[in-house]
Amino acid sequence: MNKYLNKIIQGDCLEVMKTFKDKEFDVVITDPPYGIGISKNGTVGGGSKRGNAKDFGKSDWDNNIPTKEYFDEMIRISKNQIIFGGNYFIEYLTNSPCWLVWDKRGGVMPTRTFADGEIAWTSFKSPLRIFRFIWDGMIQENMKNKEKRWHPTQKPLPLMKWIIENYTQPTDKILDPYMGSGSTLVASKELNRDCVGIEISPEYCKIAEDRLRQETLLT
Repeated sequence: MNKYLNKIIQGDCLEVMKTFKDKEFDVVITDPPYGIGISKNGTVGGGSKRGNAKDFGKSDWDNNIPTKEYFDEMIRISKNQIIFGGNYFIEYLTNSPCWLVWDKRGGVMPTRTFADGEIAWTSFKSPLRIFRFIWDGMIQENMKNKEKRWHPTQKPLPLMKWIIENYTQPTDKILDPYMGSGSTLVASKELNRDCVGIEISPEYCKIAEDRLRQETLLT
């Protein structure tokens, strides 16, 4: 049985990553907490309360950024890394020419409370790239087939698939140590990539499992 195929591990990602060998994964693709307290009111991006999932209550998971040890482990166990919110973790990361910019604007909104986009640091040596996909509060690129938003910092599947298609190979093993609701795993499965996700919340592990079951059997 393939130990990297759509596998979910519930636990603290630092402790789990310590069990992996050096460079065991080809790519880490992840979105750590930015330390901006987005979860303290149980809201999505500062907007309305999550309407598509259980309200798991207020929490402090995004009050602080991970320590340097978490980033050192990500780099130890993988050949390359793509880390959303890299602008919050500059002190832990090296200089890079390859930043990924997600432009998620839905038009000019004078009173907007959402950021125009997000950026991801990468260890790749290729040029900076921009992906445009509207994800602006309740507005999404494809309003006829809107994605349910299970997690306050959930990334859209088209964005994750674009990253995986352009920065991994079909035989690569992917790790997401901050899995959340499982978007990296779902996108990996749809593109026939092997992927492992780690998530400390049992509730979000269950959501990720349910999302994957719509596509395939879990290992």
